[in-house]
Amino acid sequence: MRDRLIAAAGVLRQEVARRIVGQEAVLDEVLMALLAGGHALLVGVPGLAKTLLIRSIAEATHLMFRRVQFTPDLVPSDVTGTEVMEEDPVTRKREFRFVEGPVFTNILLADEINRTPPRTQAALLEAMQEHRVTAAGETRRLPAPFFVLATQNPIEQEGTYPLPEAQLDRFLFDIRVGYPDEREEIAILRRTTGVDDAVLEPVLTADDALALQRLVREVAAAEPALRYAAQIARATRPDEAGAPALVKKAVRWGAGPRAGQALILGAKAHALLNGRTTVSPTDLRRVALPVLRHRVLVGFAAEADGITPEQVVAAVLDAVREPASGVPL
Repeated sequence: MRDRLIAAAGVLRQEVARRIVGQEAVLDEVLMALLAGGHALLVGVPGLAKTLLIRSIAEATHLMFRRVQFTPDLVPSDVTGTEVMEEDPVTRKREFRFVEGPVFTNILLADEINRTPPRTQAALLEAMQEHRVTAAGETRRLPAPFFVLATQNPIEQEGTYPLPEAQLDRFLFDIRVGYPDEREEIAILRRTTGVDDAVLEPVLTADDALALQRLVREVAAAEPALRYAAQIARATRPDEAGAPALVKKAVRWGAGPRAGQALILGAKAHALLNGRTTVSPTDLRRVALPVLRHRVLVGFAAEADGITPEQVVAAVLDAVREPASGVPL
């Protein structure tokens, strides 16, 4: 059963790769987030197939998929749902009926999430954290599994609403989508300007996804691995005694305990996808950047000096010593 599920995750990666050229690291990080039961924020300039990647993942599964194009005029009920008045044609009795919004799905694509006002962004907070929605005085559970895969354009700032830190913290990973290399770009031109369009075969069911999430949590993380993850998260805090000099100089706020949880879950997913049943320091270092880059806030002066969260995370990984090789993980 375990081997079949891991093989299914590998086949899912192969199916999506039939349509998406390159972006192997991005695809791996999205799959790790899904297996860990978390949400992912994909940040990149227009035209890098962020939306296509998410739609392809949904198409290669048997999961329900809905897309919301976030715009300035979107209101919370457009996401969560609303009550409508209905009249029985026979009895003429009127009553309210709740119409579920697009959040009632397995995979929700929140396209350009930073283009909608904070009150609409906040409509996703309860759904992302507790997998439920409170509307019209009643709490309703969301289908399982439930993932929010959101996209964001880092270039245009006019008419956008940056996500507050509390909402950013709900995303397991902040995934950066970069430009393709020349070979990949030529392949993209060849594939997207012809008549053939790859049809993806669904390879993963909702039950499979839930079973994979359970398998991820069964991956062993020994005490040294837990300590290493905690030390990485704590080293991003400027008031921590052992924090690197760059953190003390540049960081306003470091990562909270949820970052340590994300490090462990992400590392477990990475280990499982690579056929291992225990977490290693390599797994933790692999997921450190997507876990921490949106949880580390640099100060205004440091930002003006060109210091980025990526540089801070690199300094933290250099400063925190890995567990000794003889210590079992």
